[in-house]
Amino acid sequence: MRVRHLLIKHRDSRKPSSWKEENITRTKESAIEKLISYKDEIERGDITLEKLALENSDCSSHAKGGDLGLFGKGEMQPPFEKASFALQVGDMSDVVETDSGVHLIERTA
Repeated sequence: MRVRHLLIKHRDSRKPSSWKEENITRTKESAIEKLISYKDEIERGDITLEKLALENSDCSSHAKGGDLGLFGKGEMQPPFEKASFALQVGDMSDVVETDSGVHLIERTA
């Protein structure tokens, strides 16, 4: 399977730093609010998850528009994997919480 995602880290994330922010201090609630706002923009057709991930994702995959490449069962954190495999190609998840932060996930294959 293949997905792209947008990760927003918060101060309680496993590693609260990223390529764009050395010390992340936002709360989990604030990170979730950001993702919900991004999801609304995507659903309105204002922007794609890929474009949002390029500029806003705290994951190194931001450089590839959030594309994580191909993966199988057992390769991702359990909540991320469960949400990914529940999606049909072209579908987007609700907010998914993992030890890394909060994600929007879009299944691409």
